[in-house]
Amino acid sequence: MLLRVSVLLSFIVLTGCEDSLTLAKICEQTPAFCNDLNKDSHCKKQRADVIMARYLEYKKPTDENKYQLLKSFEKYDKCVSLAAKIEHIKLKEKTTSRVEGHLTSIKEIYRIFQETKETNHPGLLYYHWSRNNDQSALTKFLSLEDDENVANSAEMQFFLASYYIKFDDEKTIDLLYRTLELNKAGEIPNPEVYTSLISLFYKHEKYKHAYTFARIAQMAGVNNIELIPLEHKLTAAGSSIDSLNTLAQQTYEKILAGEFVSPRSF
Repeated sequence: MLLRVSVLLSFIVLTGCEDSLTLAKICEQTPAFCNDLNKDSHCKKQRADVIMARYLEYKKPTDENKYQLLKSFEKYDKCVSLAAKIEHIKLKEKTTSRVEGHLTSIKEIYRIFQETKETNHPGLLYYHWSRNNDQSALTKFLSLEDDENVANSAEMQFFLASYYIKFDDEKTIDLLYRTLELNKAGEIPNPEVYTSLISLFYKHEKYKHAYTFARIAQMAGVNNIELIPLEHKLTAAGSSIDSLNTLAQQTYEKILAGEFVSPRSF
């Protein structure tokens, strides 16, 4: 989630005394990392993340750095592909450079997948399965479920939840709670954590739970959260909406502060 921060921290550690190295200097010293991306101001942050991640992978081509680069390229491609659809009457070259950035993303993502076919990195394994339907990668990923790097990673717990949600609701809820437990202060959880919990609790008619996380989702800026149907069910059952609103506010604050504790008896 905090890819920008993690990339920058790794970048500083990697460069050591070169901590004054900027994007401009990287582009000057290694222009190939910049020239095949879009040239305009669209997707500025995503473009910067890609350049930093490319430099890191170039200096130290570990599976972890390849994973960070893969994620950077996916985010960049999502942005630049949308931007590429914007037609410029007077400046057609802008659209062309965005298309070039999109094609670069496809090429680089393919390269990373090819180079990591035999990986044991949990993040890469998940991507090989979720993007390429690689069942052997899924088997490897699931075998790492109790590995420290998976059990103590909010991202990996969410990835596991996205697999188990198809057939094991209770385990999925535990994994989503664990994802929130592992969320560090200042980090923003994937909004799908909230929407998945809402859906699961509603499915099992746990309307208090569903309402609480619906309010949390609203606080987190998630759009299209419908509270009225839940409010009707709760008021009909004599439940206090005000107390649930208070609980939601307190829970949301704990999540943001990195102090959430899984309410297994919630």
